[in-house]
Amino acid sequence: MSEKNLGFAAQIKSYPATFWVANTMEIFERMAWYGWFTVSSVYITGAVATGGLGFTSEQRGQIQAVVPFLLYLMPVFTGALADRYGYKKMFTLAYLVMIVSYYLLGQFHTFPSFMMAFLFVAVGAAIFKPVVVGTVARVTDERNSATGFGIFYMMVNIGGFVGPIVAGLVRGLSWNYVFIACSFWAFLNLIIVTLFYKEPTTEAASATRRTFRKVLENSVEVLGNVRFFVASFTILIALMVANQGIRWFSWTRCFYFIPIWLVLNFVYDQLLPPESGRPAGPEKARRMWFTQRMHCGNWRFALFLLIMSGFWTSFQQIFITMPEYIRDFTETRPLIHATEAVFGKGDPNDPHSGVAPYIATISDSERREIIRKLDKLVAAQASGRLEDQQLADASRELLESKVRLLPTQLRELVQAGGANVESVTNQAIMQGRQVNPELIVNFDAGAIILIQVLISFLMARFHRFTTIIVGMVIAALGIGLSAFAGDTGMVGIGGSVWIVSLGIIIFAVGEMMASPTSQEYVGRIAPRDKVALYMGYYFVAIALGNLFSGILSGQLYGKLARDMQRPDLMWLAFGGIMFMTAVAFLFYNKFAVPKAAINTVAQGE
Repeated sequence: MSEKNLGFAAQIKSYPATFWVANTMEIFERMAWYGWFTVSSVYITGAVATGGLGFTSEQRGQIQAVVPFLLYLMPVFTGALADRYGYKKMFTLAYLVMIVSYYLLGQFHTFPSFMMAFLFVAVGAAIFKPVVVGTVARVTDERNSATGFGIFYMMVNIGGFVGPIVAGLVRGLSWNYVFIACSFWAFLNLIIVTLFYKEPTTEAASATRRTFRKVLENSVEVLGNVRFFVASFTILIALMVANQGIRWFSWTRCFYFIPIWLVLNFVYDQLLPPESGRPAGPEKARRMWFTQRMHCGNWRFALFLLIMSGFWTSFQQIFITMPEYIRDFTETRPLIHATEAVFGKGDPNDPHSGVAPYIATISDSERREIIRKLDKLVAAQASGRLEDQQLADASRELLESKVRLLPTQLRELVQAGGANVESVTNQAIMQGRQVNPELIVNFDAGAIILIQVLISFLMARFHRFTTIIVGMVIAALGIGLSAFAGDTGMVGIGGSVWIVSLGIIIFAVGEMMASPTSQEYVGRIAPRDKVALYMGYYFVAIALGNLFSGILSGQLYGKLARDMQRPDLMWLAFGGIMFMTAVAFLFYNKFAVPKAAINTVAQGE
């Protein structure tokens, strides 16, 4: 057997202890992030009376666009710092920031203060991400990297699977426990890195290590010069400002501004003398950044990142749009019934018995809100003034407490229960209780845990770009399938939970093929002394994807799903974005990648 064709068992044995320590820390970090992020849409848009923030879908989209964008953009810089100052120091700093910021996230309830706390969470995660991926890249090689990144991605999803389960259970007690749990996972990682992590880098202890200024210079050398970054980042800032709904910079004005800005930069470049016309040596080095023409250092890598941003734009909808969609548009009681068929039913008159409270938690604050709404209906019924609009409004508002009842069902309950509000409440919960959205979204992580390593092992035999493209097509089918689940939610009967769940699982299969393979590709093409730097740049694609996904999620959910009651159009749009990304990758592979590079990447050489 050649060195490049290690069997599965041999590959598992080839990984050093640092590989497994890094993967363990990844589990706990993902438990913290997904424990929070998977429930964030429900928390941000949930009613204040039930413990949420009470923000709109558009405000939720603004937060989920800007903060994750900055989170995934910062690794360009933090990855370079990690190569210079050492991975262990950066890990320690990341966990200290996370411990504090996750707790503070639950203490602020206004838009500015909550945004600030979330930004600090992003700083901690941004320090962590390129370091853990860089560790995996440094301690694997051509023989075992495909399976190694598959294992790493499985660990990501173990954390992504367990974290939301814990969050779903503890938020049944209080939302505060969600944030306490996230801080605790970061604290465990601080212990692990202190006791068990062995530094895999060499520069931090080298006599020829770079200065801080050199680190800054290297952090922008991969894609281009400062002018290139200023021009690009200004466009992104324009998108973020337009998404805030500011009157003086609407979306229309933003779409006028962007081409004008690009033209102005092009004209300005033509007025500057070319680099070749400048004297060499110190005089050339002293040129200020704004006197240099825009320069893209590695256009192929930049194009790769831009195309990958399309993948992440659709990918993030599973975590930021799907929970709100499930809450508002999906009838999930069939899943409760299926679970009860396996584990047994509780007392039909006691909503606290059986397995339902564990997968469909209703907190004390939510129960109080249910009682308050039903009390108004009971009083109106007693006085003979119960109107259809009251029932419709209550039906829609009860969704925030995870209870789905049609107006006609509410009327029947109120009429049958008389003045006994407690009895009406219990019956409403028994009939209308819904599964926590984060648990259904968790089917994605569950599927990845079960078969990710197997798929990565099998895909290692195929061309890397083929794996990525086919994975994106499958993911597009999965995310678009929710368009056929039914669109009579909110105050209607709700869509099929089985179609939604199947779509999430199909999406997971595509994700398993595309995402870890793309990370492995970057890890393999990066110079060995700049792995964390290049992996930091990989997160630029995720940053752009988060920015675009947050903007589209808030705008499309608000206009198509909520206002027009057409969530099917929203899901078709998200599936279409993923499919067009696959097409773009097909052309990228055919026309942009040099033939020599294609052959090299084909088998991970």
